[in-house]
Amino acid sequence: MRKTFMGVRLRRLREERGMTQVALARALDLSASYLNQIEQNQRPLTVPVLLKINAVFGVDVQRFSDDDEARLIAGLREALAGRPGEGEAVSLAEIRELAANMPAVARTLLALHQGRREALERLDALAARYGDERGGPALSAAQPMAYEEVRDFFFARHNHIAELDEAAERLAAQWALEPGRAQEGLARRLAEAHGVRIAAQPRQSEGSPRQYDPATGVLRLADGLEPGQRAFQMATQLAFLEMGPELQRLADGAGLSGGQARALARIGLANYFAGALVLPYTEFLRAAEALRYDIDLLGHRFGVGFETVCHRLSTLQRPEARGVPFFFIRVDRAGNISKRQSATHFHFSKIGGTCPLWNVYEAFAQPGRIVPQLARMPDGRAYLWVARTVSRSAGGWGTPDKTFSVALGCDVRHAPQLVYSKGMDLADPEVPVPIGMGCKVCEREACPQRAFPPIGRTLDVDENHSRFTPYPVAR
Repeated sequence: MRKTFMGVRLRRLREERGMTQVALARALDLSASYLNQIEQNQRPLTVPVLLKINAVFGVDVQRFSDDDEARLIAGLREALAGRPGEGEAVSLAEIRELAANMPAVARTLLALHQGRREALERLDALAARYGDERGGPALSAAQPMAYEEVRDFFFARHNHIAELDEAAERLAAQWALEPGRAQEGLARRLAEAHGVRIAAQPRQSEGSPRQYDPATGVLRLADGLEPGQRAFQMATQLAFLEMGPELQRLADGAGLSGGQARALARIGLANYFAGALVLPYTEFLRAAEALRYDIDLLGHRFGVGFETVCHRLSTLQRPEARGVPFFFIRVDRAGNISKRQSATHFHFSKIGGTCPLWNVYEAFAQPGRIVPQLARMPDGRAYLWVARTVSRSAGGWGTPDKTFSVALGCDVRHAPQLVYSKGMDLADPEVPVPIGMGCKVCEREACPQRAFPPIGRTLDVDENHSRFTPYPVAR
């Protein structure tokens, strides 16, 4: 056993028993000076002393366990990490000292952290239930994360940035970009207008697929990118070079709270411009309508992937030429939502734990296959969703792939315009699968997949413990 200094824990045990140092030393058959040195962390707490404590007081030695300390350290690091603007950062050494010598204080801090997190989740859930993603005054007092601010900015614009869309369409025509072969025209524009040379860089598991060195004028694109991905990265770099002032103006005027949020907004706007440049609005909308929004056929025609097509379809909201108002979402196997865009009223859950009956999760069981679903929300609205997995290999053998489920949805009244509604009885109210935004805000009491009751409810377990039924808490 390594040297373990736990003087504060031993002193607390002594005080709980109402004993003096002399009395405790006598009970443990130790000298008073030796016990004093242990309590002052001048000597370690050894195994023989621990065994004496167990024999005399019947105290579980796990109270002095390194495992307990390790759990406290892990919890404290999570609770105290990533809290910018909330005081001086707490070092790992300080966390270790707290866990080792004042475990009760550490547990109290963890309980407070858990209470704060649950309170914020309840506020998020209540805000989602009443259709307000930003929440009321109590929730608004909590500063949202930078990427959430940016998402809200795009949501407020109905996921359509007219200034960038119109500029991208005009420039695509000027530069004679051909559908499916846009990278050739983009590379030509980079070279002729900006002196930028395209080079390859080894693709690694982490890091950006695009790196630009303004000093040398070299744009390095990761090996292994598909032609459509290469075109998108070139278009993104052109966004910064050609549209820099406009990107900054839009980011500065978005009402964001800080520099990090504005920087993320600028990147998001550049990506938006890139998509609009590779998939020009009028031409892409015309093709989408002619092909009944067939995502695979659109991908083949314009030389881009499934996710890129879905994302672009969710932006077609030009007032004089609107496409179907879509919702776009990307999740991983754990249910983490990494992308969500909505051109209309649909609100995605911001608190995790979205509905397991949603086809966005069924897609993982059928990789590479489009999975359609008619779904109905608790408010009675029905939607047509299509979902498919997309995978990205970041390296060679032994390197884990990134796999996501990408889903595109629309109100059922638009479903006849989509090829994916073929064979579905859109008029039968029994056909849609009942789903919700997550158990914490879903009111479907009889759902077979319910994990826990909604906010403000508790559980009624039957005598066989085979099911539970939510019921209102008495007030």
